[in-house]
Amino acid sequence: MKILMVLTSHDKLGDTGRKTGFWVEEFAAPYYVLADAGAEITLASPKGGQPPIDPSSTGEDAQTDATRRFDKDEELQKKLSMTRKLEDVDASDYDGVFYPGGHGPLWDLANSLKSISLIEDFNQQMKPMAFVCHAPAALANVEDHKNPLVRGKDVTGFTNSEEDAVGLSDVVPFKIEDKMNQLGANYSKGDDWGSYVKVDGKLVTGQNPASSEKAARELLRLLQKA
Repeated sequence: MKILMVLTSHDKLGDTGRKTGFWVEEFAAPYYVLADAGAEITLASPKGGQPPIDPSSTGEDAQTDATRRFDKDEELQKKLSMTRKLEDVDASDYDGVFYPGGHGPLWDLANSLKSISLIEDFNQQMKPMAFVCHAPAALANVEDHKNPLVRGKDVTGFTNSEEDAVGLSDVVPFKIEDKMNQLGANYSKGDDWGSYVKVDGKLVTGQNPASSEKAARELLRLLQKA
């Protein structure tokens, strides 16, 4: 079972002067769920090399069992520092793909032509795909037969109220909830900060960091069914 994980390379939080990147929990929890199940995981990002970690995701209140395990896992930290460039990966080499969130994807993965074509390839090849928290931003410009891929699909993602709560509604280029609704997706959400995951065919979406482990388990279930 070969899985691709795609991380953001974007580290600037708009013009606030603050840093962003990927959210550690949304990378670590899914990584361990999949790796512990025997998956072979390749890490990639638009620029390759070390993807930026969102500093907010290393704070004490953001720690979980998975992030603590990651903090001690020198082998995975080394692997993370050497992500492959997106342009060097091909959907046909993998059984599925997982996109962790953090605010970074709103800027780069949403508009990356390579990421867009990669997702379209995974979709065409009928392979399971999972996106958690802000990672559904990567679906914003993805099409399926000339229509938005998410149109009519059951999806979730970071809510407007969660974005308000972290004070970034006026900073982000777009909000996930608004974007999914604009694209004609059947967007729904659970309680803020609670685990909430939607599965529609081969597409898995999770609402927030708390949803990352369950999203990975749903991806795993789809992979094991294939």
